[in-house]
Amino acid sequence: MFATGRETHGAIARRLGVSRQSVMRWYRAWRKGGRAALRAAGRAGRKPRLAQDQLGRVEAALRQGPRAHGFRTNLWTLPRVARIIKQLTGVQYHPGHVWRLLGALNWTLQRPAKRAKERNDAAIRHWVTTRWPAVKKTLGGAEPGSSSRTRAASRSGRRFGARGPRAAKPRS
Repeated sequence: MFATGRETHGAIARRLGVSRQSVMRWYRAWRKGGRAALRAAGRAGRKPRLAQDQLGRVEAALRQGPRAHGFRTNLWTLPRVARIIKQLTGVQYHPGHVWRLLGALNWTLQRPAKRAKERNDAAIRHWVTTRWPAVKKTLGGAEPGSSSRTRAASRSGRRFGARGPRAAKPRS
């Protein structure tokens, strides 16, 4: 794009979805070193400790479920996943960092629904269908209310027969 000279730096930035400052920085690098100067520097940061095939093995083990690996409940926790990674690959991860690997595998947080062990679904269904309609308040069942009964009286609007020290004083 720089070699043709047909587009402005702003147009190039919009086309590539980057800032104009980045385009200007690339343009200066291109003028100094040509196309080779625009080549990517490579991966930034530390290289991953697990290779793609190892990640595939970990994901396959996770899909088998926790009970297949000797855990008592069918719930994956971060320490359990860290233990499976250590067993399969020999690489030890802190449980607090396992969530990053799970995110890379497109696994999300799933919390089990909490229900009491004593829960009785038949009794709940009976209560909802028979008892609840009897105790539920309905709009037509109450007397019509008035908000004026609950509103504080204004100082200038004393009613006849009002009580208190100010009630006896006549208006001026």
